[in-house]
Amino acid sequence: MPSLTVENYVKTIYQLAQRAPAGRNIPTGELAQAMSVSPGTVTGMLKTLSEAELATYTPYEGARLTPAGERLALAVLRRHRLLEKFLVQTLNMPWDEVHEEAEHLEHAASDQLIDRIDAFLGHPDVDPHGDPIPRADGSVPEPVGIPLSQLSRGQGFRLVRVVDQDPAFLRYLSECGLDLGSTGRLVENRPEASALVVEAGCQSLALGHEVAEKILVEATDADG
Repeated sequence: MPSLTVENYVKTIYQLAQRAPAGRNIPTGELAQAMSVSPGTVTGMLKTLSEAELATYTPYEGARLTPAGERLALAVLRRHRLLEKFLVQTLNMPWDEVHEEAEHLEHAASDQLIDRIDAFLGHPDVDPHGDPIPRADGSVPEPVGIPLSQLSRGQGFRLVRVVDQDPAFLRYLSECGLDLGSTGRLVENRPEASALVVEAGCQSLALGHEVAEKILVEATDADG
């Protein structure tokens, strides 16, 4: 059985690869920053992953997962995201608290338990933040949504995913009435000022483009 550290590394490499150009190796420094460890520690672990045939590592070029490493990463993400969904839907935990809890639980939960949770929840496609939940067969639902900053003035929207899951950021969105599934309308979009204004619920909100890039939405009619 892979160790907690191995699972965390392959999961992080997979997530970094999803945000990188196709076929790009993940640099050691980038992985070290994501894992909050030194580059030397990462280099040692990448050699271990290479020996286990979970990743290929080339000095000065970085690493990428092998098919076996990707399967393991998807299994860990499946456990993590289903546990987050369970904690929110069953225990009513707020979406800004479940990530850390799931980080601890994902390494202890068996595949059998995760499959039971999946069935109990009705086989959801996304977790509480809108991230796709890998299926038991290793397939992944197609991610949906475009950045809020790409909408046109007057366009309605439904919030479908938040890519920055820092607890403080999630609490800020909740305070603004921007939870998963919430609807609104883009009132102003001024790229030259890196700012936009949205109506959500009963309030009008000014957001910077940097924030709006992290909020993914589906366009609806102008009434939301």
